[in-house]
Amino acid sequence: MPYFDAASAAPLHPVARQALLAALDEGWADPARLYREGRRARLLLDAAREAAADAVGCRPDELVFTSSGTTAVHAGIAGALSGRRRVGRHLALSAVEHSSVLHTAAAHEAAGGSFTEVPVGRSGAVDPAAYAGALRPDTALACLQSANHEVGTEQPVAEVAALCAEAGVPLLVDAAQSLGWGPVAGRWSLLTASAHKWGGPAGVGLLAVRKGVRFAPQGPAGERESGRAPGFENLPAIVAAAASLRAVRDEAAAEAVRLRALVGRIRSVVAERVGDVEVVGDPERRLPHLVTFSCLYVDGETLLHELDRHGFSVSSGSSCTSSTLEPSHVLKAMGVLSEGNVRVSLPLGTAEADVDRFLEVLPGVVAEVRERLGAPVSTPPSPSPAAFLVVDALGRRCPIPVIELAKVIGEVPVGATVTVLADDEAARLDIPAWCEMREQEYVGEEPADRGSAYVVRRLS
Repeated sequence: MPYFDAASAAPLHPVARQALLAALDEGWADPARLYREGRRARLLLDAAREAAADAVGCRPDELVFTSSGTTAVHAGIAGALSGRRRVGRHLALSAVEHSSVLHTAAAHEAAGGSFTEVPVGRSGAVDPAAYAGALRPDTALACLQSANHEVGTEQPVAEVAALCAEAGVPLLVDAAQSLGWGPVAGRWSLLTASAHKWGGPAGVGLLAVRKGVRFAPQGPAGERESGRAPGFENLPAIVAAAASLRAVRDEAAAEAVRLRALVGRIRSVVAERVGDVEVVGDPERRLPHLVTFSCLYVDGETLLHELDRHGFSVSSGSSCTSSTLEPSHVLKAMGVLSEGNVRVSLPLGTAEADVDRFLEVLPGVVAEVRERLGAPVSTPPSPSPAAFLVVDALGRRCPIPVIELAKVIGEVPVGATVTVLADDEAARLDIPAWCEMREQEYVGEEPADRGSAYVVRRLS
């Protein structure tokens, strides 16, 4: 069964498995002790730290191991903000950061701080000039991911890092998605990552803090990992994480070329074989193994279940697959379609035959889901004299509001409007995205007794 969700968790690398089993026998003792078993454990921990630091591009004494990538993000942001509290309590971050960054920013604001979200374009990347504009005299820390976890777009980290350095603001880079492919360029100050993203075991994160960065660890003081990650080190997992990072890096150059070609094939073939689809993310500045596309008139949860039934494990940022029924904050910030969203992220060693079979299966699955929902399958009928129409989609979830809009847009003359009444949060994103895809004019959102009224003008 092809597993296409490496962006969530990559399969355990064979080197990680070997290192983990060996370390279970050799690295079970307390590395802080001076007897023989402790010294052996310390040697393993030091070697793992040196290997990880070499991959990150920092000094070994600048890097600590945490219990997860999320913990590393929380500790990194909190420590940097506290260390620079005399400067101010303002935090800058992009609108498409991982939820661990957004949650930390929200907690910081609730505690009396403030933060600014820098918007992104439709490709998902920030404009360095816009990011620089968000920096203030009281900005204590800036955050920018190296590459986006949902659409694969690489961020201009080096450019933003240089601007932050000029402003005297440290930059924290969340490198969870990219570290397995190579070091992060630029003059970053702090960096976080997560081992299970590159094929290491879950439960190991990295936090690197450059020398000279003011940093005050939060919470009760600890004696391990420079006081920045309390608790007994999970030494076998740490050893496996470092060993697999080195192994993945050795394979990265060749695999990047091969997987980039496979992803390029998915991007082009999906656009050719599946109608009414939007392939999102930057087509060039992107991770080599990840592609995301959204299908109009499709229930994302049903689509993922059907692909799973056909043997493909993929994920989604669609609101239809979340418990909150709110669209992905990444897709929302990009202003792209969220309904029927599919993220394909290929693990190392993915077979070309599996990708070909996915591309054979996908069009039929999408067509079947659309047929179940009664989506339009032909060109709209000739316009009638109606000056405007109102579509009541209240109480109906994505993608039904957009399907109903598509059904009736041809019933009004060019220049007339269709108003869609909807109380699904996803409509706020998907209706404007549909308009751009179908070259219709999105007039705007108006208040309604229930939900909102979304007004669309027919242009063609």
